[in-house]
Amino acid sequence: MPEQTGIRQLRGQLTSLVRRAGAGERIVITIGGRAVAQLGPVEPARLEVTIDDLAARGLLEVARRGDRPAEPDVRVDAWTGGRLDRALREVRGA
Repeated sequence: MPEQTGIRQLRGQLTSLVRRAGAGERIVITIGGRAVAQLGPVEPARLEVTIDDLAARGLLEVARRGDRPAEPDVRVDAWTGGRLDRALREVRGA
């Protein structure tokens, strides 16, 4: 769980807290005991999400078979509401 700090403490220790956030720590800022903001590291702006990213987040399970690698230039937009089984058939050429 991220550390919580009040707004008054933030004012007094801003430089230290920003350095900690830059090092990867997340710090929740509270006002009157209620969380209102968060300090944390800047995450790189990535336009493409990789399969490894999705697997790390638990959003998909990595294939158990490695004998059918996808061609690197094939892209399938799975977020359009299309059926995944149809997309797989199309990619595999079946």
